[in-house]
Amino acid sequence: MTDIPAALDADAIHARCAAGASHVVIEAVVQTGSTNADLLARLPGSGHAGELTGAVLRIAERQVAGRGRAGRPWLSAPGASLTFSVAWPFRGPLHRLAGLPLAVGVALAETVAAQGVPVQLKWPNDLMKDGAKLAGILVETQTAPDGTIWAVIGCGMNLLMPDEMEAAIGRTVSSAPWLARMDRNELVAALLSRLAAVLAEFDDTGFAPFRDRWNALQGWRGQAVNILDNGAIVQQGLAAGVDETGRLLLDTPAGQVAVLSGDVSLRLAEDGAK
Repeated sequence: MTDIPAALDADAIHARCAAGASHVVIEAVVQTGSTNADLLARLPGSGHAGELTGAVLRIAERQVAGRGRAGRPWLSAPGASLTFSVAWPFRGPLHRLAGLPLAVGVALAETVAAQGVPVQLKWPNDLMKDGAKLAGILVETQTAPDGTIWAVIGCGMNLLMPDEMEAAIGRTVSSAPWLARMDRNELVAALLSRLAAVLAEFDDTGFAPFRDRWNALQGWRGQAVNILDNGAIVQQGLAAGVDETGRLLLDTPAGQVAVLSGDVSLRLAEDGAK
């Protein structure tokens, strides 16, 4: 018989957070469409009755309309995944947030590694374990009437991978059963504590100080990769880390080139354009 995980509890998460995350309001719900959509609808200037005034983490046992990059659906199962979003205000300017998904990846990867689950980062917004996707990050931004840049940072992390969910996803994905055995409130508190520290630092410095930390965790470094746009290969080269703004560096026969993220995708060259 499979153990039923303890329910996510906002008070229990808050009690386990480090001091640097104590100001973050925590909301835990049983089910919603998308935690990112929930928070985006409440950003300052929305006129929503529950309009946000500060940082908020919203976590759901189940999302029925979760989203990844480029509008792709994010599939999850109750108790088998962590699906949460954090709304965070930044001073800006907006272009400085270009490296934010990579800094968030560093925060999540370092937290998971500290729990005994080593992972790697795939540019621009995925965590990998054993060569397959473990977690994805979606960052959406909006400017408030007072000029504050708000980012809503969504994360979906696979703890377990039921056969039926992997079949629905249609490709090999990873999971972290060791994390699934943890107290989930403790795990979320650890993730939020590291994430809050990284977001505060990022607001002061931008991505540059995170470059070496990201590169140390990079998956596929030195391997031949393809850059895809709408399924077509638009650039090829050897993965050589990222620069101080978060652009992917590729070593090519014509020299080193830098790739902006946008809606492009990264694949190992041996996987072609699939």
